[in-house]
Amino acid sequence: MDTRRLVLFVIFSFSIMMLWDAWQQKNAPIVPAQQEVQTPVSGEVTTAAGTVITDSGVNDGSFKLENGQRIKVSTDLYSAELDTVGGDLRRLVLNKHRAADIKEGNYVLMDDAQKPMLYIAQTGLLGDDLPSHHALFTSTANSYTLADGQASQEVRLSWTSNGISVDKIYTFHRGSYVIDVRYLVNNGSNQAISPSAYYQLVHDGESKQGSKMLPTFTGGAYYTEADKFKKVKFSDMKKESLAKTSQDGWAGVIEHYFASAWIAKSGIGREFSTKQLGDNIFAVRVKTSPVNITAGAKAEFGASLFAGPQTHADLAAAAPGLEFAVDYGWLTIVAKPLFWVLSKIEALVHNWGVAIVIVTILLKALFYPLSAKSYRSMAQMRELAPRLQSMKEKFGEDKQKMQQAMMELYRSEKINPMSGCLPILIQVPVFIAFYWMLSGTVELRHAPFFGWIQDLAAPDTLFGIIPKSIPLLGGMPIGLLPILMGATMIIQTFLNPPPTDPVQAQVMKIMPIVFSIFFFFFPAGLVLYWLVNNILSIAQQWYVNKTIHAATLAKKGNAKK
Repeated sequence: MDTRRLVLFVIFSFSIMMLWDAWQQKNAPIVPAQQEVQTPVSGEVTTAAGTVITDSGVNDGSFKLENGQRIKVSTDLYSAELDTVGGDLRRLVLNKHRAADIKEGNYVLMDDAQKPMLYIAQTGLLGDDLPSHHALFTSTANSYTLADGQASQEVRLSWTSNGISVDKIYTFHRGSYVIDVRYLVNNGSNQAISPSAYYQLVHDGESKQGSKMLPTFTGGAYYTEADKFKKVKFSDMKKESLAKTSQDGWAGVIEHYFASAWIAKSGIGREFSTKQLGDNIFAVRVKTSPVNITAGAKAEFGASLFAGPQTHADLAAAAPGLEFAVDYGWLTIVAKPLFWVLSKIEALVHNWGVAIVIVTILLKALFYPLSAKSYRSMAQMRELAPRLQSMKEKFGEDKQKMQQAMMELYRSEKINPMSGCLPILIQVPVFIAFYWMLSGTVELRHAPFFGWIQDLAAPDTLFGIIPKSIPLLGGMPIGLLPILMGATMIIQTFLNPPPTDPVQAQVMKIMPIVFSIFFFFFPAGLVLYWLVNNILSIAQQWYVNKTIHAATLAKKGNAKK
């Protein structure tokens, strides 16, 4: 295997690994249902006010939400809207995160408009004459604001029927993406009740983010200490419902950069489940163990909702295992330390782009002893290129004699063409891990580098976007970083030994163009990493080439003497 074939092999291997990762996500086995979890998601329910609300069954397309009074909540992190029907969280805007198109304002995590998406948080109680997410609550105010210096803001919704009163209380905390939801139940009836609470996220089956070049996952997820982190696709929810019992963990919905999860209190038994509620409408739920409340007694219980960006610090503080919502796949063991280093450097330089450059330099320095072996092998092959070309002309199409002559030349010059393989292959997992880490890090979203690069998570569009009316290339962003990336690849082809095989030579000529087209669609942070990596590789290869060439000339001079 010569150097050119080695490079092609590495590129092909990287592509295969990416395709394998995508195939695993697409064809992962459905989590088998252990038992059916009963929650009031279908049928006809009469509220305390006598209103009939329909939230009908599976696949009939008749899912709909009833609207009551809207209650607006403003905090430092959220602009939220609750509805008195069910006390649902119907709309949630993240004040510290902008929409993908910054002209659209802040990022809308949840909304009940159904177009372009449906995504809400619901809770309810199970038991006779107890308020489900269909029940009509009342509120003493229609707006709440977290005042300056105020640590938290409570929003109380009330319901009463047949001597039983229930207060559903949301607590929003300053500086936290965790919203506490608790129930205060006063059993004024003449008999004991045993309510259990359920908490669910309702989402349509669509993905708000991602592209064909960089596909992302939107769907259900759960975590337990026994099973660890598991993802459940909406398409799998159509085939079979999940039902899982546990004494710990959380369940929710994750998407690129953001997540929502219901987290039951520690030590409380819980059941995780999924269900299709209607045409392309799904629910991910957590149901907790019943609470016995005797006649005349009171009880308080609840859960927490994490709803926000997948920042590592916020996820880790919210619940054990929630940090796995940032899914680096099978290279998590490598990607997580890389992010730790990246975040520590960013804390010093206060620029994620500069941090990427520094980490890339550190990685190149770390692997230089291994890379140098590969560079020396390529430099030695470069020195032999004229002699190999002469052999090709001498032996013509006699490949057997050509191969024998090449092997004899390698032995006489003490060169092992395979010596450069292992050093490169050892670096591939780190290369891929850094790639996935950068593509999944919300901290890079709308993070500026310098000049025209104001969002490291978006493609570089310095020279605009090709009109969609143009065939094949329509919609492709044109940026400076991908162009520079292609230029560095062209420079590398001149530093490497020229292939003797004309087919390989043509492939290596068009490779920079192909890669540039791909990189036009990639986030600027990823292209920046590859660009810096290539520049450093060019410098290292040039230095080794120069050294080997000088040694070759000296050897020839000594031979003449």
